[in-house]
Amino acid sequence: MRNVLISGAGVAGGTLAWFLARDGWTVTVVERAPGLRTGGQAIDVRGVALDVVGRMGLDERMRAKRTRMRGMSMVDGAGQELFRSEEFTYSSGRLDNDDYELLRDDAVAILHEATADRVEYVFGDSITALTEEAHGVRVEFEHSGFRTFDLVVGADGLHSAVRRLTFGPEERFSTHLGQYLAIFPTANFLGLEDWQMWFRHEETGGAIYPVRDNTELRVTLGFGSEPLPPLTVPEQKQLIAERLAGLGWEVPKLLAAMAEAEVFYFDAMAQIHLDRWSTGRIGLLGDAGYCASALSGQGTSLALVGAYVLAQELGRAGHEEAFPAYERRMRPFVALNQALATENPTGGPSEESLARAKDAITLG
Repeated sequence: MRNVLISGAGVAGGTLAWFLARDGWTVTVVERAPGLRTGGQAIDVRGVALDVVGRMGLDERMRAKRTRMRGMSMVDGAGQELFRSEEFTYSSGRLDNDDYELLRDDAVAILHEATADRVEYVFGDSITALTEEAHGVRVEFEHSGFRTFDLVVGADGLHSAVRRLTFGPEERFSTHLGQYLAIFPTANFLGLEDWQMWFRHEETGGAIYPVRDNTELRVTLGFGSEPLPPLTVPEQKQLIAERLAGLGWEVPKLLAAMAEAEVFYFDAMAQIHLDRWSTGRIGLLGDAGYCASALSGQGTSLALVGAYVLAQELGRAGHEEAFPAYERRMRPFVALNQALATENPTGGPSEESLARAKDAITLG
């Protein structure tokens, strides 16, 4: 019986857990948060990633949770409408195709429910040391001693602890994309009904869209900036308030809602580039190995497809061959999808680029 530790209970980790458990692996998932993470933005399932969800038998459940936007409007910092569209939104692309958008926390909850009876989940703990030995990896945990696993996979995001412990400091591999984003939920005080609102003023802007049957808003606020030092949550909120101060429209109300938000995410838009995604018995998956950033719109699809390909290769051969084969198959797909983030950072990639990137791999 082969056993694997997956660090991170997000989309990448949950998907890999599903496929490996199906294939007879003993799977443990460790997650630093005390439970499944809530909040966050709407995410997209596109192209070949749709096939991955279908092969898990989860397509119907995920589609049932999809957002149902009718379109979007863009306004300036004073609230004057610049344009509107009923054909596409910046967050999900064209509205007339098979791709769909759902909340990250809904996707993660579905994956957890689909694996909970076959996978050991350890919440509220994290990896502090990794030592590769002759027949496994000795893993030391912050709260629960140590255990040995045949393989360890880091699916722990942009700021991956597995990557740091295995390959070195994050700054060696991170490319800053010149923006910071904050995301938080609040009540639908704008009364939006299946309609997105975007605003833009110089190097600041944001997006607001209703979710959960229009009872809640997910708000994204952002600004352009060079890399910042680490900030506490109060400092992050204060910085956003300062950068967006003086804007009109509904921005003051949004900033007031942000100040009260208990669920709050803030981070740089960045990409991860490594010469290799594995060493020995330790590998990287999703944002930990090849983050494309939210600006690409393809982070979730990369996570889903990467998990499928890695599980498929581990089913064909031992890790010595499986990790390199996974990387050979995924690298061209990753490169095309990472390029989407820099094609047009303020308005998203072209339809042609997205169509080419989202299907640029064969699952087999």
